[in-house]
Amino acid sequence: MTLPETLLPRLSEWRPAGAGRHSWAESFPDAGWTVQIAADKTDSLSCLVWEMTLNRTADVPAGLTLSTWAAGIASRVAGLMEQLKVHEVDQHRGEAILRSVAPAKKGDALAYYEVRLPNLNTAVVRRFTASKVESGRDQVPFALTHETIAKIVGDIAG
Repeated sequence: MTLPETLLPRLSEWRPAGAGRHSWAESFPDAGWTVQIAADKTDSLSCLVWEMTLNRTADVPAGLTLSTWAAGIASRVAGLMEQLKVHEVDQHRGEAILRSVAPAKKGDALAYYEVRLPNLNTAVVRRFTASKVESGRDQVPFALTHETIAKIVGDIAG
């Protein structure tokens, strides 16, 4: 079974108790990844995701670079409301950042996804809003179905 196929039923079983943000993490040794999700709400079909993190537990594939991983993610991930593009690859820091190609506009605010690759073993997915007239940005939760989460995880893992 693929990582998305294995992940999907596990997400459907997640039933956090009480209000507030909850975290869930599961290791998928056969796929070579650990998936962690922090969510403000979850039900049998979806999550209001605060942050989604993938950590590689297997060896990094031979020849993989931050640039090629970032470009692959940008070309594969299709489950978010906006397409991703590689925003920056900082070889000195060993980090890459992908962001929405065209952020969603809501009044004087823009909303966009960000995928941060702090190394070749980790990917962190978040959503932010920023004002068109003021500096700064705020992280915000975003709704995804379990099926979409599984697809995005598979697309990032490659």
